[in-house]
Parts: sequence; structure tokens; C-alpha cells
Amino acid sequence: MFSLSHPFGNQNVRQALAALNGAELLSRFHTTVYWDATWPVNSLLPRAAKSELNRRTYPQVERRQVSLSPVREGGRLLFHKLGLRIAPFSARVIGEKLDAATALYVNRYRPKAVYAYSGLALQTFRSAKRQGAICVYELPCGYCRYTAKLLQEEALLKPEYADTMPGRNYASALLEDRDEELDKADHIIVPSRHVNDTLKTSPASGRELLLIPYGTHEATSPIRPLGQPKRARLRVLFVGALTQGKGIAYAFDAIKLLNRATEFTIIGRKVGTSTAVDAILGQNRWIPSTPNERILEEMARHDVLVFPSLTEGFGLVIGEALSRGLPVITTASTGGPELIRDGQDGFIVPIRSAQAIAEKLEMLNRDRERLDWMSQSARLRARDFSWERYRSVLAATLKHVLEL
Repeated sequence: MFSLSHPFGNQNVRQALAALNGAELLSRFHTTVYWDATWPVNSLLPRAAKSELNRRTYPQVERRQVSLSPVREGGRLLFHKLGLRIAPFSARVIGEKLDAATALYVNRYRPKAVYAYSGLALQTFRSAKRQGAICVYELPCGYCRYTAKLLQEEALLKPEYADTMPGRNYASALLEDRDEELDKADHIIVPSRHVNDTLKTSPASGRELLLIPYGTHEATSPIRPLGQPKRARLRVLFVGALTQGKGIAYAFDAIKLLNRATEFTIIGRKVGTSTAVDAILGQNRWIPSTPNERILEEMARHDVLVFPSLTEGFGLVIGEALSRGLPVITTASTGGPELIRDGQDGFIVPIRSAQAIAEKLEMLNRDRERLDWMSQSARLRARDFSWERYRSVLAATLKHVLEL
């Protein structure tokens, strides 16, 4: 039986919980805040509070299965609303505190296995090793030393975007902690071949990794309509944090190369300070932050998603776009090759190449029949990578891990 921990509970965490519980493998879920939208008090809360708390619902588990460490996360959310950043209430510190609380649970209750995530596993794994428990490690992003080196190079190539890449300045102690997590893991799960490749110079080098791509929800509506006017401008979408780690400069430059042949929408929050980013936002449609439902609606009214990340464990947004009928132009460093058949559901382009992105956009703009064909193919492809499939593969993998 597994003890799983994560402070914030994103989509892949929820799907892992569903996989574990569905296979009767989950003993405990450790997190910071748990909320049940069916509680009567939910209807009495102000809209803003209700919206925030409903993001912390976990229908995949029962309340009796959950251990909470809510104080610091409650403080972080409050200070965030006030526009304050206070170090003892940072996401990193909250993750460390939850890791410590999970380690205490492991010491006391001795689960057979623990399941933890990158940057959130060190103390849990130390405790698990003392108790003889199996350590399963999910690495949803590239190896931290690989990422830091890549972003340091990018800061030299694109200095006007350097402040948007805080990940290039990892402290040495943090890098050492990540290495120890990898070293202590008995089994490492990665969502893409790209993550696998970044680990070649890590403590996990030479070890067998478990490749399990994430999934996506099958779309019902809205879907990108086919047969749109050929004279209309190509509607291009970017979704993600506005950091150069996601290759935003190359997306911006590609749009400029097309010289007003496109309608460009950017959805994402700003990271750091960059006058270059501000200038582009001022010239195009920008949505700083919006619920996922609105993002899906925006996808359905666009023609193509551009996602040129330099390094990304697995871009969930790629699957979402495919499900809405959007071909995706992305790099091999995003999990894109796991999802996209190049030239059929989208295009795989080199990193750092605005020219390659512009060429693919120009092709789709010129050949609307091909755009519609790729749109239909994208929708069908998304069905092959459902969350149901992900849960089934993950559950089978973890059962096998327990039997070894």
C-alpha cells in the first residue's frame, strides 16, 4: 500500500490518486488543504473564497484517507491575495514542511511503499529507507542540473528575457538534495523521453526508468469548427507562464516574421520583469490568468497552438489543444513526440528556431484544407491518450513494483 504526498494537487497528482485508489493501493494522501464542494458551508462562502477552496477538492479520495498540513499554505494563499511574498510561506518551504510531516507518518505507520515527487521527497525517502519501504519517485520535469545549465545558456543568448528564468539560479544545496532524491529512489517514473534524456548525467544514469505519458480529457464541446473562411487570419494561441524556459521569445519572433498574417492570443502570467515581454503583450491579445474552462473555450476558437518550450517534462496543454482540434507546433523537449505524429497532428520543430515555427504557421495559413485535416487528426489522436489509459498503466506498473 502506498503513501502519496503532494502539497498542491495538480492534474497528474489527482490522476495518480485515482489510479491508486481504483486499484486499492492507496493507504494515505498527504497534502496541505482539503476541501469538499458538497459540504453545506461551501454554499455560504463568498465567491472568491469558494473558487479558491474548490480548487482543492479531491473526489479521488475519501477524507479519512487524507493527512493535512494546512497552516502555512493558508498563510501563503492569504499573503498572495494581499500581494505579499513572505519567505516562510513560500511554495518551496511549504513543500519541505509537508515532506517532513510525511516522513513522520512513514516512521510511525511504516507503509509498504511511498510515492513522492521531485523536490518533495527527500525526507520521506530518508525515512522510508530506514523502514525498508519502497520509494517511487515521479519526475514530471527535466533533471534540475540540465535545466539550470540550459537556462544559463539561454540568458546569454536572450539577455532581455533573463529575468523570466529564475530556474537558472538553483542553489547548490537544492541541486544536491535533488540528486539525493534520485539516488534514494527505487523506481523513477517519467512522463516523456525528454525527461529520460535529461537524466543521462544524473545519479539515475544507466537505471531503467518507467515511461508513462500523462493523459488528457476527451472533449465534448466546444471544438474548433472546420471549413472556416480562407481569407481569415490564422488564429494562433500560446498558453503558459511567460518565461523564456517556454521559448516565448521564439514564439513572438515567429509571429513577427508572418507580418500580420495571424491573430495572436497569449494566455499566461508574467514571470519576472522583461520590457521585451511587455512590448509583445501590448501589441497582441493577452489574458493574464483564467480558469481552465475558459482556456479550453479559447482553444476552440483558435487554429493552432504554439508551444516552443526549451525543456518541459510533459506539456499537458498539448493534449488539451489536440482534444479541441488544434494542431500543435512544439519542440522535442516538451513531451510532444509522445503525443504528436509530426506533420499529422502538429509539428515538431527544433528549439530556439523562430524561423521553423514561422514556416509551419505559414504553411497552415496557406493551406486551410491541410489545417482542417490536421485538426480532425488531432482530435482523434487525443483519444489515444486519455486519463483512463494513464490510470490503467500507472496502476499496473505500481502493482508490479509491489510484487518485485
